[in-house]
Amino acid sequence: MRAVFLDRSSISEDIDLSPIESQVANISYFEHTRAEKVVFRAKFAEIILTNKVVINAETIAQLPKLKLICICATGTNNVDLAAAKAANIAVCNVSGYSTSAVSQYVFAMLLEHFQKTAHYIENTRQGNWQQSQVFCHFGLPISELAHKNIAIIGNGTIGRAVASIAQAFSMNVLLAERQGCTTIRSDRVSFEHAIQQADIISLHAPLTAETQGLINNQTIAQMKKGVVIINTARGGLINSDDLLQGLKSKKVGAAILDVLEQEPPPADHPLLNVKLDNLLITAHIAWGSLESQQRLINSLAKNIESFQQGINLNRVV
Repeated sequence: MRAVFLDRSSISEDIDLSPIESQVANISYFEHTRAEKVVFRAKFAEIILTNKVVINAETIAQLPKLKLICICATGTNNVDLAAAKAANIAVCNVSGYSTSAVSQYVFAMLLEHFQKTAHYIENTRQGNWQQSQVFCHFGLPISELAHKNIAIIGNGTIGRAVASIAQAFSMNVLLAERQGCTTIRSDRVSFEHAIQQADIISLHAPLTAETQGLINNQTIAQMKKGVVIINTARGGLINSDDLLQGLKSKKVGAAILDVLEQEPPPADHPLLNVKLDNLLITAHIAWGSLESQQRLINSLAKNIESFQQGINLNRVV
């Protein structure tokens, strides 16, 4: 089968792609693909690999050879699943590959925020410790994670991993029920209770019509002053304008964001045009450890192999 990878640059050059190559007759790689180029580049392909390139109904209608769409991620919102199903095109995703990487990122960033490691390393580089009159030299205040309340919004594999690590730090874990639910499961608390009690809110929910703009002026108003919000899920979970207001007023003590609504973001994005000490943004890299990326590629290869053998592995359509 012929394959095309539409956004190869979403995977590090250090990753071994031979597991995929061994499952196809040939494969064409494109570093990135604009919307108007998708049909041209995929017109002879039976398999499309896409991380974030959109495959919509119009595109699917113009690709009669297409048999399988492999999404190089867990989220499926970049593929029109209904159109794929109607065209008898299989769609597979990959899940679980980034759990360790994302949960590690969450605590790497939280530890940096509360421990101020980079600040203290720079203090020593600047000679401040060497000039101290006592055995230590303090700068910014350090705070412990122990006994802080962390609200987990989204209790999937990554959310559960974050909760497990939080418990190892002796944190109080609040697993939030979905917003608006009147029935609260035994191991959870209401969404409102979670955000009201949280010192830290960690977002791991999928982006749906119900979760779009979940963090907004109304929900921020219910939070503790100084709350830390960390988002490694989807940018659309947060209303950026409302978050910016919260950061400026210090109602939100800090925001740590690995995702934004549009990626790559526009140059005029409101959160990228301010200099705030309490705002840290990284470029959707939480998932991207070398180990995580290789697991992703290995799983994609297995999806292709299974499809060719008539086995439904990781099929979403």
